[in-house]
Amino acid sequence: MLICQAVYRPLHDNFKEKICLNNMRVLNIGYFADGPWSHNAFDKIIADNGLKVSFICARHDNPDPILKRYAEVNKIPFLTHPNVNSDEFFNSVKAFNCDILVSMSFNQIFKERIIDCVPYKIINCHAGKLPFYRGRNILNWALINDEKEFGITVHYVDSGIDTGDIIAQRSYQITDEDDYQSLLSRAYIGCADVLYLAIKSLQNGNVTRVPQQTIHPVGFYCTCRKKGDEVINWNTASRDLFNFVRAICKPGPQAQTTCNGFQVKINKVQIIENAVSYKGVPGAILWKEAGGFFVKTSDSFVRVVEWECEGNIRVGDRLK
Repeated sequence: MLICQAVYRPLHDNFKEKICLNNMRVLNIGYFADGPWSHNAFDKIIADNGLKVSFICARHDNPDPILKRYAEVNKIPFLTHPNVNSDEFFNSVKAFNCDILVSMSFNQIFKERIIDCVPYKIINCHAGKLPFYRGRNILNWALINDEKEFGITVHYVDSGIDTGDIIAQRSYQITDEDDYQSLLSRAYIGCADVLYLAIKSLQNGNVTRVPQQTIHPVGFYCTCRKKGDEVINWNTASRDLFNFVRAICKPGPQAQTTCNGFQVKINKVQIIENAVSYKGVPGAILWKEAGGFFVKTSDSFVRVVEWECEGNIRVGDRLK
C-alpha cells in the first residue's frame, strides 16, 4: 500500500503539505534520469495529460540512449551537463519555467540554488526504505543483510544525501526465492509506480511531509560496492554466504572464488535444510552430484548449483 504518511510513527498536523495546484493546470516537470527505472516512470508521466515533461537531463558521463530516443519521439529537449549546479546550467533550467524537478537514478548532487529555483523544489525516487538504506547499491545490501523486505521512497531533495522529508514510501517482501535479479525487476516497476503516485499527490495537494528524524534520529548509509567486494570468504556462515551470492548474482558481477589457480564465478547456492553444524575446512569441496557440488562453510555447508569456470572442480579441492 502506498504510504503518504509516516510508516513507523504517527504524523503531526504541522507536517501536512499544503500545496494545491489548480486541477486544470498542467504540472511542468524537469526530469533528471537514467536507466530502466526512469523509462517506466517516463511512460507513466507522459501518458498523463495533466503532466508535462519540459526537458530530460541524462547522466553526462554515459547518457541513456533510450531516454534520448524518448526525448526525440516526444520532441522534448534532451540535456546533459558535467555540472548541473553551474551558472550555465542553472540559467538553462530557469528558462524552462518548471513547477518541479524530478530525479530518478541521477548521479549528481543538487545544491541549494537549483533546489530552490522552481516552486515545488526537487523530489527524488530512492530504492531504499529511508531513513535506513541511504546511499548506494541498496538492493544488494538489503539481500546481504538478510532483510525480509525492501523499500522504495520518494522524498524531497535537501542539502544532505537522501535525507529530505519523505513524500511516499512502499515496502516489498523479500523471500528466500528472491535474488538481485528479481528485486531489480520489481524495483524497476515499483519505482515508477511510487514516483508517479507521489507526483500526482503533490499535484492534488494531498501530501504529508515526513521528516526522517521522526522515524529514526540517525538511520544509516550504505557504501558503493567496488571491484573486489565480490570475492567469497568461505569462512562465513551458510546463511550469510547464501545471501552474499544471491545479492550479486547476474546481472551483477557474481560471487567469485578460485580453485587450483583458475577463477570460479558462482551465481547461485542453496541452503541445505537441517544441515548439521560442525567444524571443518571452509572452502573444501565435500562431494559432487549431478547438477552441483557441496562446499564447507564456517558452520555447515552449501550446495553450489550455478557456476562458471574453465577448470575441473574435484572433491577435496579448496576454494579460496
